[in-house]
Amino acid sequence: MLNRVTNLTMTSAAQRNLQTQQSKLAELQDKASTLDKIKRPSDDPAATAQALQTRSRQAAAAQYGRNIDDGDSWLTAADSALGQATNLLNKMRDLTVQAGNGTLNQSGKDAIASELDGLNQDLLSIANTQHLGRNIFAGSSDTAGAFTPGTPPNPSIPGDTGTPPVYQGLANGSVERRVSANQTIRVDADGQAIFGTGNSSIFATVSQITSDLRSGTDISPRLAQLDAGFKNVVNGRADIGTRQAQLERAGSVNTDLEATLDAQKTGIEKADLGSVIMDLKLQETNYQVALAATAKVLQPTLMDFLR
Repeated sequence: MLNRVTNLTMTSAAQRNLQTQQSKLAELQDKASTLDKIKRPSDDPAATAQALQTRSRQAAAAQYGRNIDDGDSWLTAADSALGQATNLLNKMRDLTVQAGNGTLNQSGKDAIASELDGLNQDLLSIANTQHLGRNIFAGSSDTAGAFTPGTPPNPSIPGDTGTPPVYQGLANGSVERRVSANQTIRVDADGQAIFGTGNSSIFATVSQITSDLRSGTDISPRLAQLDAGFKNVVNGRADIGTRQAQLERAGSVNTDLEATLDAQKTGIEKADLGSVIMDLKLQETNYQVALAATAKVLQPTLMDFLR
């Protein structure tokens, strides 16, 4: 038995075919304008999963970059502070050597002692340096200062050394920044290791020197203590320099990673312009052919208009 194909059936089939071709053409035109491979997850579930994973890694890399920049600012502040401390200690040492000269009279020694007291207070201010409202030499402690103010020696009291500053930070509470999935770098400095605390601090050593100068005591033995304190400051600054170099390397690696992830994201989510244009031109040709073929197959007659 033969099935009769009516004009309505042929017209509906032709219309569906043209709509399909037109839909594909519109999709390619949109793709050519945006170059997006994925409009919705159903377009390519596997590529969507890869894109989401890549975006997650990009977000993590961006955070690592911010951590590295923040850590670098911390270490730069610490290095600058210790640079100032180094200059002060060099001046203190020069004054101590000068005061140890046997030909210097007592008034000269008293003048040097007063200058050393002032430099010692400047050194304490450096030890209490803050960055963004946080003490850079007090670890993770939120104390007002890394060291207590202490009290300077009283010149009117012979042998008085005052009260030396005491470290108030957390010995094992370092401030760290994560710079990669498996690496963290300390960005603060250990104030206790660098400046000491209480009677074993560099501040106490300078106070003892000034007290000895005012009392006429030989300060030669104190010079070795001052040199030891100076060495601790230099070592602390060298440690900061080492960590700055680590941050610089981590920053370089992270920058390369960000570029790689961006290229991966582009490869997953963006289409090649040349390929899209070729597909678009081919689809335009297919659509024109479908239009022409439909026009020839479904040629209306006068009777079609009279119905």
